[in-house]
Amino acid sequence: MKPSINPAIIKQFLLSRVQNQERNYFHPPFNLEQQLMDAIARADEKRAQEILLEINKLEGATLATDPVRSRKNSLIAMCTLFTRAIIKGGIDPETAFHLSDTYIMELEKHNNIEILNELEYEMLYHFIKTVKDKGAGINYSRTVRMAISYIYENILQELSLNIIAQHVFVHPSYLSSQFKKEVGISITNFINKKRIEESKYFLIHTDTSISDIALLFKFCNQSYYTSLFKKYNGMTPKEFRELKQEL
Repeated sequence: MKPSINPAIIKQFLLSRVQNQERNYFHPPFNLEQQLMDAIARADEKRAQEILLEINKLEGATLATDPVRSRKNSLIAMCTLFTRAIIKGGIDPETAFHLSDTYIMELEKHNNIEILNELEYEMLYHFIKTVKDKGAGINYSRTVRMAISYIYENILQELSLNIIAQHVFVHPSYLSSQFKKEVGISITNFINKKRIEESKYFLIHTDTSISDIALLFKFCNQSYYTSLFKKYNGMTPKEFRELKQEL
């Protein structure tokens, strides 16, 4: 049995088309959206910003009777577009959807249109940065891409060469040599750098103690975490947190 279409929806669809034609309103050209998705997938931040500015110069669609709700709905649609773009750019879907969920929840916290407009560009930057950080390996071999995806998805879990090799169905020695050859660093160093980078969020946005952050990211102790953090960032986690709090 085919589902029936609500007559009210059909009426609203036809009415909206007439109203849009009467005020000469057209949705942003489809080719602009495609160009934007392509720029995001290629992590071309400059071009993506140019296209988004061009889109935002056009009159926005009315997606709710309340202007704030309408803008939120528009940004949610744009977030969906960004999500599909970074998946196209090589980001694993789970990471992309998690980032999308995070921003949709953030959008719902605000009722100021200016703040929402600023959030759109922050969102664009974050999605592109995700492609730069995680999607740079789209030309890696399938084995290395699978290994990287597994690391990203399990960064808070116990990770080792043997565990990852088992997941990607290759011998540990083969994975080790292939990963070093393609990525340029050992798989252990890659994991450590990723964990240090991810830990910054907790230093900036939470009051979680440094010792607990070290434990969360599976470092053997706070001292080792601190030494690695300083190695990669030129300062200790405590100094980093204090610096960000001053900004």
